[in-house]
Amino acid sequence: MKILLIGSGAREHALARALAHDPSVDELVVGPGNPGTATLARSITLDILDGAAVAAAAQEMAADLVVVGPEAPLVAGVVDAVREAGIACFGPGAAAARLEGSKAFAKEIMAAAAVPTAMAHVCTTLEQVTAALDAFGAPYVVKDDGLAAGKGVVVTDDREAAIAHARACLDRDGGDPATGGAPGVIVEEYLDGPEVSLFCVCDGTDVVPLAPAQDYKRLGDGDAGPNTGGMGAYSPLPWAPEDLTDQVVTRVAKPVVAEMARRGTPFTGLLYCGLALTSRGLRVVEFNVRFGDPETQAVLARLTSSLGELLHAAATGRLGAVPSPEWNAGAAVTVVVAAHGYPGSVRKGDAIGGVEEAESLAGVHVLHAGTATDGGALVASGGRVLSVVGTGSDIAAARAAAYRGVDRIGLADAQHRTDIAAGL
Repeated sequence: MKILLIGSGAREHALARALAHDPSVDELVVGPGNPGTATLARSITLDILDGAAVAAAAQEMAADLVVVGPEAPLVAGVVDAVREAGIACFGPGAAAARLEGSKAFAKEIMAAAAVPTAMAHVCTTLEQVTAALDAFGAPYVVKDDGLAAGKGVVVTDDREAAIAHARACLDRDGGDPATGGAPGVIVEEYLDGPEVSLFCVCDGTDVVPLAPAQDYKRLGDGDAGPNTGGMGAYSPLPWAPEDLTDQVVTRVAKPVVAEMARRGTPFTGLLYCGLALTSRGLRVVEFNVRFGDPETQAVLARLTSSLGELLHAAATGRLGAVPSPEWNAGAAVTVVVAAHGYPGSVRKGDAIGGVEEAESLAGVHVLHAGTATDGGALVASGGRVLSVVGTGSDIAAARAAAYRGVDRIGLADAQHRTDIAAGL
């Protein structure tokens, strides 16, 4: 099987790593990729928001499958262009990708499908926002309705900070299809309890769950500081209810997939269910329509069956014909190494050292996100720079391996959390 993988982050590096070691995959091309994926597959220059260009690249290599990693090209309709060219594509078309492109649309779907979620107000004016904040009270939860690279949510006890975030959301340009449409903001009730991520592979009808994971969204130890795109994750979840996956599939994923099919916009691809296990039961926090970062790095590190066959079956409506995913009995922990200034204005160009040394350690591999090469040297080029993944027989062993790897990484003024998967 020949696969074209679209994207350039740590998520795509994790996907490339799994696909490159998959016996069912004969050729893997990544566009545009990063210095890490370049060690596993051929890289091509590609505008990932240009559906025609992606389709042409897939045709040129005679791809059997295109896998679109990031959310922006999904919302922009790249999958539709690839499918129109007659090539199987893993990911939802633009109509189905609205589940991530618009949180208001996701709430509409959940209401229609009777999926448990937080109470919310969809606001288009600051007056509506302030009324909703006062109705729910602190802690305040304010979400950008469109795409925001994992940083569109503020959870705070500071009412003025909540209003400031809402104002920024309302002021943004809503004309770009990659941001999900018209500007708006969602004000939600605060959900207590631990959060869980479950990836569900969907073919428009059937749903196949992957292993659950938990990520860490705040920048600092003890969940201090601003929200980020994710500072670490681990899998499996030894504390989770035994029937958690079955609950999510039955009460969340299958009803949503059925509702999307009923509307004539079937959901094919990866439905990321972000969940809270509250005192009142399971609630959906958010949906994404692609593999989540950094959970993907931990989840795929445990996968022992064929990822390529699973994704191709989903893209071609054959999920029921392939075996269920298989997982090793151990654990994986991901720790993100971020650049100085993240999640705000970051410093770029700092040299990165120690990656090869980290990867020489048992049970450690390093995935690239915000990296580039400058004169042959590896340098930081983004906010979240690397994901260091540790694997082991249990959470404690995997955590120890991950932090041994982090200790080998050299990046001036880098940031990372020291409490990922601690105490489990």
